[in-house]
Amino acid sequence: MTCIIEIISIGNELLIGQIINTNAQWIAKYISSLGGIVRRINTVRDSVDEISSILRDTLKRNPTFIITTGGLGPTFDDKTLKAIAVALNSLLELNEEALAMVKARYCNYKKNITKIIELTPARLKMATLPRGATPLHNPKGTAPGVIIHIDSSTIIALPGVPEEMKAIFEESVLPMISDSIGNLFVHGRYLKVTGIVESEIAPLIDATMHDNPDVYIKSHPKLRSHLELHFTATSKSKKETENTVEKSIKNISQLIYEHGGTIEEF
Repeated sequence: MTCIIEIISIGNELLIGQIINTNAQWIAKYISSLGGIVRRINTVRDSVDEISSILRDTLKRNPTFIITTGGLGPTFDDKTLKAIAVALNSLLELNEEALAMVKARYCNYKKNITKIIELTPARLKMATLPRGATPLHNPKGTAPGVIIHIDSSTIIALPGVPEEMKAIFEESVLPMISDSIGNLFVHGRYLKVTGIVESEIAPLIDATMHDNPDVYIKSHPKLRSHLELHFTATSKSKKETENTVEKSIKNISQLIYEHGGTIEEF
C-alpha cells in the first residue's frame, strides 16, 4: 500500500514571512527519499478554527499520516492540541505519560539553575492532550510530540522548533513511516542540458515519461544558461529502479541530441 503523507505547518510567523518553512522542506525531502509520497503541504495561522478546519479536510482524503508542526508549547498562541481535539470532536485531558515527560525535563533544568520551577498551568498545557492521544518523547525540548490514530489515518503533531521536530521525527516517527513504506528503493540522477530551452524540452520529457511510466522527470531552468533535469524512480528492486532511470536518461538524451542540445551528467 502506498504511504501518503500530508504536512500541515502551523504558525503566524510562517505566513508573514518572518520565518522560512524549513520544517516542511526537511520532512518532505526525508519522506520522499524513503519512497513515501507527500501529497500536500498546507500552512495555517495560529487559530483553532483554521487548524481544525484544515485537519477535517485532510482527514477526508484519508492519508496514511498527517504531520503537523508548531503550536505545542506553553504560550497563548500554541493552539494545535486544542484544534486537534476540536477537529475530532474530542476533549483535552491531562495525560499522565506526557506529564511525566514534562516533569522529567523540568527536573533536568533544576540541575542548572537555583530558581524553583513550578508546574504552572502554562507548563501543564504541554501535557494536556486530546483524549486517546499518546505522547512522543522529545529528546531536545520540553513539549512532547503527540500521536493519535483516527480510522485509517494517523495524526502526528511535532514542535515547530526545528531541532526538536527533527529529534522526535527521527526517534519516534521515522520507524512508523519506514514500516508503512516497506522496502522501497529510490534512485535519482541529474542531467545538465544546454542548447535547448524548456519549452522545447517539455514535449521530449512527455514522450520519455510516456515510454517510461515508472520514472518522474522534472526540469529546472538555471539562470537562462542551462536546464537541469532530475530523474526519480521508486520500486522494490534496487536494480530495477536504477535500470528504469538509466533507460529514461538514454531515451531523452537521444531526443535532446536530435534537437540540437547537449547534455552533461553530474
